[in-house]
Amino acid sequence: MARQSPNRPDADKPEPDLEIDEDLEEVDEEEEAEAEDASSGGPSSLWADTRIDPVEIALPSGVGYTLRAYRLSTSLTPTDIGDRDEDDPFAAKARHAMLDDDDDTVVILDDDFPGDEDEEDAEEAKRRGRHARDDSGSDSDDSDSDSDSDDSDSDSDSDEADEPSAEDFEDEEEEEEEAPAEEVPVFLSHRGKLLLFKSPESLVTFVRSGAPNDLAQVDGWAEVVERIQPADVAPSDDDSYELDLVVENLRGGHDTWDFNLLIEAGEAARDLSYALRLTPVLTALSPGSPLDDLDEALRSAAGGGIGAFRGRRRLKKIGAQQASLGWRTIIGKISAAVDWRD
Repeated sequence: MARQSPNRPDADKPEPDLEIDEDLEEVDEEEEAEAEDASSGGPSSLWADTRIDPVEIALPSGVGYTLRAYRLSTSLTPTDIGDRDEDDPFAAKARHAMLDDDDDTVVILDDDFPGDEDEEDAEEAKRRGRHARDDSGSDSDDSDSDSDSDDSDSDSDSDEADEPSAEDFEDEEEEEEEAPAEEVPVFLSHRGKLLLFKSPESLVTFVRSGAPNDLAQVDGWAEVVERIQPADVAPSDDDSYELDLVVENLRGGHDTWDFNLLIEAGEAARDLSYALRLTPVLTALSPGSPLDDLDEALRSAAGGGIGAFRGRRRLKKIGAQQASLGWRTIIGKISAAVDWRD
């Protein structure tokens, strides 16, 4: 008697219903529905059309949603931080240094600026110079008046040659104004404050309200106002930043550092500091700074190959305590520049 193959179904038993095929059909229908939504103006279509993206940022004070775009620097007006200057300790210190507490007179704290005695000395030197020129001029008139005339002409010519012309100043101004355009970030912010919303619904309500914000100057904003829905506010993993975990992760030591977490936090901090004009944060993350060295070492270590080995060696030389303290300051500056909206 021949043996039946174990993979062959028994002819006496009824074949089971193929539920897998039905599941596949349901999956296909869902994919078709998603494609139809995208083609008819779904979330992915909205952000692709406007080049504005939803962003999720986690801070020690909570998790919030906002919007971000990248545009050329020449097409953007920086956020107004006039209100923040009143709270700037450096600006306040400079203002107080300019005032004399005794008689409320202005004091210029600059050693190079000429004082009263310096001005008197300068005037005296000018007078002596004039007397010397007058004496030499009278002697030369007695000897030879023609040579005097030639000398005066040559002096006037040299003076004219030393004086810069108006065209020189115009050329310098044009060189300063012609800064290269670069793509820079701009957030849903206002007056130097990042607007963070605790729910997609509250973000949509704000956008539709027409309230002033820095993104309103960006092309595509009018379309976002018209089309945005709460379901659209679904940031991708690349646009989600866990800044609340950075300090704790750094404190754990080199062996526990999460490379991707720290690298993404650095990218978010740079974008926020530029868009919100947070000078201390920009300085802390500027090229050549300790935190910038940390960022480069993290990228090398996460890249693989011989570069990863070298990156890990560089990370061992960076103090965990120093890095955590630096990042704690950065996150504190960013948190202070957040305007939470419920």
